[in-house]
Amino acid sequence: MTRTPQVAAAPAVSMRGVTKRFPGVVALHSVDLEAQPGEVHVLVGENGAGKSTLMRILAGAEQPDEGVVELHGRPLRFRSPHEALDAGISMIYQELNLAPHLSAEANVFLGREPTRVPGLGWLDHAHIRRRTAEALEALRSDVPLGVPVGGLGIAQQQMVEIAKALSFGASVIIMDEPTAALSDAEIDVLFDAIRDLKARGAAVIYISHRLEEVLRIGDRITVLRDGERVATMDAWEADIPTLIRLMVGRDLSGQPMREAPPLGDEALRVADIEREGVVGPCSFSLRRGEVLGMAGLVGSGRTELLRCIFGADLPDRGRVYVNGVPVAIRAPSDAVAAGLALLPEDRKADGLALNLAVQTNISLACLANLTRMMLIQPGRERELADEQVAALGIRLSDVAQPVMSLSGGNQQKVLLARWMATRSSVFLFDEPTRGIDVGAKFEIYGLINRLTREGAAVVMVSSYLPELLGMSDRIVVMRAGRIAGELTRAEATEERIMRLAVLDHRPPT
Repeated sequence: MTRTPQVAAAPAVSMRGVTKRFPGVVALHSVDLEAQPGEVHVLVGENGAGKSTLMRILAGAEQPDEGVVELHGRPLRFRSPHEALDAGISMIYQELNLAPHLSAEANVFLGREPTRVPGLGWLDHAHIRRRTAEALEALRSDVPLGVPVGGLGIAQQQMVEIAKALSFGASVIIMDEPTAALSDAEIDVLFDAIRDLKARGAAVIYISHRLEEVLRIGDRITVLRDGERVATMDAWEADIPTLIRLMVGRDLSGQPMREAPPLGDEALRVADIEREGVVGPCSFSLRRGEVLGMAGLVGSGRTELLRCIFGADLPDRGRVYVNGVPVAIRAPSDAVAAGLALLPEDRKADGLALNLAVQTNISLACLANLTRMMLIQPGRERELADEQVAALGIRLSDVAQPVMSLSGGNQQKVLLARWMATRSSVFLFDEPTRGIDVGAKFEIYGLINRLTREGAAVVMVSSYLPELLGMSDRIVVMRAGRIAGELTRAEATEERIMRLAVLDHRPPT
């Protein structure tokens, strides 16, 4: 795509000297950012660097303590997201912002429902459905219009969010990690839509931790670190090592590095697990000290298989063996008691209690160890939380603050801390680095290496093939709810994985 933005008399967006303080932390310190009409301006940085806070200020969800925000040359201060929308600024948030009980079409028009007669309450359902269908068709998405979005997969929910943002016809569109749950084909569709927005003169501010796509879609790149702007450059001048160095302030190797500890006895065996119409029958095993990667396209059944193993969804048939012993798992509590841990794909919906404190979220899976006479001992709970926060490098001001106040990457670390506190022996990681910056990714890779060194076994689902290839001892590939094949570390390549994932191959019955 063309890398040269269109020249305009005034920037679409200009933010100068923006500062934002929260209790105990300066989230942004005198940050400047400018985006031109017809430009994709990429914003990168580690979790907690201030990217989302800066964009929430632009979108009216936060108020700056200092600084000036201009839209097409006019100074503005939005008191709410509604005012920002009215001015032509639309934001797709990193954490999906949908009403799960409502349909796709209801979500797209939520809060601005057209009526058949102005001033009267009869909704124009035909108009709502037609406009929603047009927006999704532009994204070449097959999301069902009338189904509650809570029953859709993460990728389909993300497409609804994108359609909602595009439907406003905004002149400035902010996209915060829009591809985190999308397949390669869906990312291509999204990038086509972004190119269309550029051609219409819209300014797109794009946040992503996937540095390969940053270089692919961006015109200019701004790097934030610890709440300050450290660089702005043309995308064609940038490369991944340079961006990593600017983001984290140190050099990191380009690929995840798997340690290879000696393998022990069988830790987990899954025998003919099946949930009719959804997944299976599936069988596999792994040993202590091993990382089993699980590949497949979105909708291939990877998440559903892990949920069946963990008891979050009950299979119709099949058995689970932990350390060679059959285990009856009828609920997640049975899995936890057996030594299993699940890091879910959607931490917001299935993992964290966002309104509760960090220390409460960390202790949830091991409360029995923190109670006396059925009462939680606050001192022991805080001590446990402080220990895990230090071990995982979680950025916060106090373990008593609500987990929803943390960045997405630090929320993910809190969920990891919960399972580290249980001292589980088998870890089921579903997209463990989704929405995580490059520095935090390497911390998680190090954590996985540490777990296997200590004798744990790990199943890791990931849509990012370099991550799977770098961190897996073996890889199983799923397609249409079943295991389509298995590759050793020596056999595995991106091409072989994709052939198994997309070809109409079925294992023998």
